[in-house]
Amino acid sequence: MTKPGSSAVVMLLLLGFLSASSVNADPMLSAPLNVTIRELEVNSAVVTWEILEGDPVIGFAITQQKKDVRMLRFIQEVNTTTRSCVLWDLDEDTEYIVHVQSISMGGSSPPSQPVLFRTPKESEKMASKSPDEVTMEEFGHAAQLRAGELIIIVAVLVMWAGVIALFCRQYDIIKDNEPNNNKDKAKNSSECSTPEHPQGGLLRSNV
Repeated sequence: MTKPGSSAVVMLLLLGFLSASSVNADPMLSAPLNVTIRELEVNSAVVTWEILEGDPVIGFAITQQKKDVRMLRFIQEVNTTTRSCVLWDLDEDTEYIVHVQSISMGGSSPPSQPVLFRTPKESEKMASKSPDEVTMEEFGHAAQLRAGELIIIVAVLVMWAGVIALFCRQYDIIKDNEPNNNKDKAKNSSECSTPEHPQGGLLRSNV
């Protein structure tokens, strides 16, 4: 559980660290160049920059601040050659100011030129999304749906093929049994017919 006044202590430590970093400046380092905000989302953004060739850079430091708000977020990473950093947990529709500094074994460079950007609203981000734009997640979901539909279609076709085969077999059995049925009918009809007189005439009774 956070103790009362801990946020103030964190801020004091942060300000003290920033002051110390400004004292331990390396005069041989140049400020980062071409600081750019990319992949701007509602709650995140990516800041990229360049350095002068030959600068002995071993890391970077970024200060992130809401416009008109004194509270700062400080990000530092050493033993890296990366030239980009993700800014996370941003508020939508909010203006931010970002500075980047290079870090060497001797200290830090002067801060870069400030970069001002605004995060979009959720509604604006959704509206700006093209109908033809498909993310990897949506593509995977669509592929799963297509695979499921294909399986259902194949199953239905196999079932219908089985029904047709069964019908054809029954039909052949019925056709094979028809001659025997006709013979039985003819035999039964001959047995039930009226017998004729040997002389071809009918018997008459004497009156």
